[in-house]
Amino acid sequence: MSRTRTALLAAMALVAGATGTAFAVDPGAAGVAAVPCTVDYKIQNQWSTGFTAAVTITNNSAAKSSWSLKWSYAGNQKVTSGWNAKLSQSGAAVTAANETYNAQLATGGSVSFGFQGSYSGSNAVPATFTLDGVTCNVDDGGPGGPTDPPDPGGPSNRVDNPYSGAKVYVNPEWSANAAAEPGGSRVANQPTGVWLDRIAAINGAGGKMGLRAHLDEALRQKGSGELVVQFVIYNLPGRDCSALASNGELKADEIGRYKTDYIDPIKAILADPKYASLRIVTTVEIDSLPNLVTNTGSRPTAVPQCDVMKANGNYVKGVGYTLNKLGDVPNVYNYVDAGHHGWIGWDDNFGPTAAIMKEAATAEGATVNDVHGFITNTANYSALKENNFTINDTVAGKSVRESKWVDWNRYLDELSYAQAFRNQLVSAGFNSNIGMLIDTSRNGWGGAARPTGPGATTSVDTYVDGGRYDRRFNAGNWCNQSGAGLGERPQASPATGIDAYVWMKPPGESDGSSKAIPNDEGKGFDRMCDPTYTGNPRNNNNMSGALPDAPVSGHWFSAQFRQLMQNAYPPLS
Repeated sequence: MSRTRTALLAAMALVAGATGTAFAVDPGAAGVAAVPCTVDYKIQNQWSTGFTAAVTITNNSAAKSSWSLKWSYAGNQKVTSGWNAKLSQSGAAVTAANETYNAQLATGGSVSFGFQGSYSGSNAVPATFTLDGVTCNVDDGGPGGPTDPPDPGGPSNRVDNPYSGAKVYVNPEWSANAAAEPGGSRVANQPTGVWLDRIAAINGAGGKMGLRAHLDEALRQKGSGELVVQFVIYNLPGRDCSALASNGELKADEIGRYKTDYIDPIKAILADPKYASLRIVTTVEIDSLPNLVTNTGSRPTAVPQCDVMKANGNYVKGVGYTLNKLGDVPNVYNYVDAGHHGWIGWDDNFGPTAAIMKEAATAEGATVNDVHGFITNTANYSALKENNFTINDTVAGKSVRESKWVDWNRYLDELSYAQAFRNQLVSAGFNSNIGMLIDTSRNGWGGAARPTGPGATTSVDTYVDGGRYDRRFNAGNWCNQSGAGLGERPQASPATGIDAYVWMKPPGESDGSSKAIPNDEGKGFDRMCDPTYTGNPRNNNNMSGALPDAPVSGHWFSAQFRQLMQNAYPPLS
């Protein structure tokens, strides 16, 4: 019998004698009386002024529809934040009560929560715990117990760049789709993001893996080294107010459901100590906050639904809540979506977008410390670096900025935009060590159409159009773009201020259907995905440039994937 099990049985006997409580028999313990509840309190990580702890309650009595655990500290420990329980403290006394999603506690069932705390002097484990007023024993035989030092295997403080020195998770479902295409095995081992784009995706829907299944597979892939696993948090109420193809399941006013049915369960899973050794990167709510700047009010690009979302504040509240909750998990790295250069690069968008991101990052209890960085070009096609001309060039007496393609934007490509926007975000109040990610999954623009030099100097338009890698009709085009190619392969620390190039959008997964397709995912039909569409003010009334015969967003689009491989830059070997 192990020392832990021996100590536990001894503790059971002591508690039974001290309290006089009648205990149910534990059939697995050969007649040994079981205490009504057991509590495993483990200090996972400890430093000079603070610590994190994980607590697991096991209920050995009648099933509960709610629960409340209490303990008192002998020293001056203070709980500063927590997850998977409502924690409060009065003096030395602490109370941890259930959240709505983990209130049920069956006979023999367990529930776990965690918290971060501060202390000075000693940091002794509490001697006594009570569950709903009934005293529980404490398993003091495990790491972090009263006689053991803190578990060195627990989560450490966040590293500056989670991608540095780490492998990145390969989604086996995406990998299988890629490998099934002719030549797809060349990229099937690349890491891609996992999109949690509806509540059902958390537990798995339509035969797909859920969040826990991906995390369990990530642990398997991790081995003894470090591993990053990437998730896209994407289910705001009134989601994507300017793009019908990616509308979501939650109505504009359902901020309560977003919190309790979507974010809280995600946090509960991510905070499971089982996954503490993973570096979990989240891309937080793409396309939401920039919409509040560019597509509202009196602007020609305004959309009524975006005005609704600006007025009700639910984008700001939702992002703030997400950052606050997920930021409490020590091994989660939040990266907020920051649009792309062809959306935010103009003077009247650039500063205001950084400002609204600061507003969201300080809403609903969040702070800038909950933001590890930002991501640009998510699921978009903007070229990483235009090499054939610069923003300062002049042709035929006109600045490159006056060309129809650039249209007075200050940035030509994603790398220059991401680096400049990072500086703007720091000026807006974010931490100076924030890092940027750039989604390079579909911005390679290779193949026969890739220019090898600048265009003719006949006019500024011939110069720019003849030399630009990005072959879209307009930088506002975003849906299943014809002629696009795979971009730079995922890699860590590729440029100043850039934490990584990533494939957050899995190549080959559709941006939206090219015609209306009924579905149970809340996804509509947007004319920007229709190859016959002649445009709107958001793409300067250009053709959409979309591929035909596309499925609903997120579904596998074989023809697109094959074209992305054909036009990859750097080319595939």
